[in-house]
Amino acid sequence: MISHQKILEEIQTITTKLIQMSLSERQNFPSCVSIGKDSYEIAYSGIQDLSIALKNIEYKQIYQELDKGKNYNFKMVDGALIQLLYTYKNSELVSHRLAFLPSPFLEDFQNNPEIYETEEIYADIIARNILPIPIRFDYDPDNHQELDHPKCHLTLGQFENCRIPVCSPISPNTFISFILRSFYNTAFRKFTSDYTFSSNLFNETITLKEKKVLHIAIY
Repeated sequence: MISHQKILEEIQTITTKLIQMSLSERQNFPSCVSIGKDSYEIAYSGIQDLSIALKNIEYKQIYQELDKGKNYNFKMVDGALIQLLYTYKNSELVSHRLAFLPSPFLEDFQNNPEIYETEEIYADIIARNILPIPIRFDYDPDNHQELDHPKCHLTLGQFENCRIPVCSPISPNTFISFILRSFYNTAFRKFTSDYTFSSNLFNETITLKEKKVLHIAIY
């Protein structure tokens, strides 16, 4: 089991690295709040109510509210918001929410590519065929229902019943490495020699039945 101190340290290091890589335009540094004996919530300074992200409203409105309230760990150079939230109780991880919320307003980049194409790190975000889709990795064992609600799952878009089984909870380094490799690959390859995100692994939580359907293992 990865301790809450280790999670906090990883997010602190990630914050510094993303600033140095010029990938984070704005950021809120991580916070750790005690919620009981050996129990902690790891979030970010200034965190607000996140319930709007679950409401049945247009994604643009959700994004605008989160952006306006600076309700994120990082706002990336293309406007994407990243949230890293973990809860520990009695020294045990009981939930996490790891969200990548791309900007629905990429036209600023796509309509004026000459502004950005001189910088290699923008190469992945000026293509006109990009469709922004929010991605979220949740660890929610209290609501586990085999196949229907895996303990750890991936949600794509705003589809209520899209829960793709994931092998285990995910560390901050693993999540950020996945995001950079997938959506900022040009910048990731450029800085790989200088900035590595070594990953620690949580114990597997996926069931045998869930392994037989589509599932994702991120290492």
